[in-house]
Amino acid sequence: MSADSSNGFEERLQQRVAVTRNPLETIPVTTEPHGNIPNTPLSASTISFLLGALFSLGIITFISGGSSGYWWATYQLGFFLAAWSGFHWGEFAVTAGWNFDKCSVDSFLLDNGAMYHVANGTAVLEYVITLYFKPSLKSYPYITVIGIIMVLVGQALRSTAMIHASTNFSHAVAFRKRESHKLVTDGVYSLFRHPSYAGFFYWALGTQLVLQNTVSFVGFAVVLWRFFYYRIRAEEKALVKFFGNDYEVYRRRVSTKIPLIP
Repeated sequence: MSADSSNGFEERLQQRVAVTRNPLETIPVTTEPHGNIPNTPLSASTISFLLGALFSLGIITFISGGSSGYWWATYQLGFFLAAWSGFHWGEFAVTAGWNFDKCSVDSFLLDNGAMYHVANGTAVLEYVITLYFKPSLKSYPYITVIGIIMVLVGQALRSTAMIHASTNFSHAVAFRKRESHKLVTDGVYSLFRHPSYAGFFYWALGTQLVLQNTVSFVGFAVVLWRFFYYRIRAEEKALVKFFGNDYEVYRRRVSTKIPLIP
């Protein structure tokens, strides 16, 4: 083989590699990652491992009824840790499985801003402090049961919404209509106008009922309601622009099922 033909082969090979996407890549086609977490398969696998380890620890603690050797290692805290880690792993897994073009390390939703982690950290702190000084305030199992049901239903609702919408779903509000963008009004979207938002709303409040956190429950309710109120308003302006009267009719027919957000 001549040097020229060899160079030509290498050039064609490099071009093919440039346009062929490796299934293990996490580089989204339609959005740019934030860049705060390295967007690599190593990061994705490491985060998945850590979330899986936390989920396993939490679910074992929950199933075993807590650890007698550590006063703070209760079944309630175990369920919270399992729910939190399961939620974030699920966000990435569902995106990777049904919306791959938007999948990146940001799909774990761990880069939601400092306030998100402060809120969850505060919730854990409230639980531990109250448990230490006033354990009787955490001794209402029926409240925890209600919270567990809300978490499971909320998680199922959100994941189902993401799977059903598939490539039409986006973690970020889309203000520009793509050719493939379709209005989804069937399935779970026939019951909830924004099922992924409703799912997260009730999931998050459920976690605070599991922990029986009074202050954090109120704080989560207020902050999340305000967040989704303004986010839905902004998103629906874009959706009316995208789909016109079709969305107006759908909006009148199906509510959000989030209190005070019609």
